[in-house]
Amino acid sequence: MTTTISRLYNNYTDAQRAVSDLEAAGVPHADISIVANNSDSWFSKDKKIDRDHDGVDDRAEGAGTGAGVGAGLGGAAGLLAGLGLLAIPGLGPVVAAGWLAATAVGAAAGAATGGVIGALTQAGVSKEDAEVYAEGVRRGGTLVSAKVADSDRTRLDGILNRSAVNLQTRRAAWQKSGWKNYDPAAKAYSADEVRKERSLYGTEV
Repeated sequence: MTTTISRLYNNYTDAQRAVSDLEAAGVPHADISIVANNSDSWFSKDKKIDRDHDGVDDRAEGAGTGAGVGAGLGGAAGLLAGLGLLAIPGLGPVVAAGWLAATAVGAAAGAATGGVIGALTQAGVSKEDAEVYAEGVRRGGTLVSAKVADSDRTRLDGILNRSAVNLQTRRAAWQKSGWKNYDPAAKAYSADEVRKERSLYGTEV
């Protein structure tokens, strides 16, 4: 039996590390998905991505060697080499790869309740948590989801928990400021709004 485990991260860098660690732990990149906010245009098909500062585009590096941006962490980072730009209703511009992104676009096309909400709930995530994950991406965060064997869940939960957002605490903070639930029709956050949101939690991409 398999289960879906998901975590929200304040920024892409933390999520990238989590993906690399999952792959290093033996999770096939086909079973992992990442959806990152791109309102501030950090990712572009025409812009070099050099997160490890070695002068080589990380995507080409990953495609050429199977190592990618997580090489220094021991991960294969195959998923990260396939990142692409997407527009998911309610989230605005995102950088994504993997099964969740594909399902989210399909769910949106089929008029499911918010593309990413439909994709997450189909995968077994509670609607309550799915709404927080989606809102987190809308506000500048990055979502990582993986399909894993039930027997591996505890071990892999531990990997994903490193640097992950505490979902209950974040939900409570948003509710305190008036947030009720995820609205797929809401306007996506602007680059300035994303920066302000990230600054509340002391993190930047």
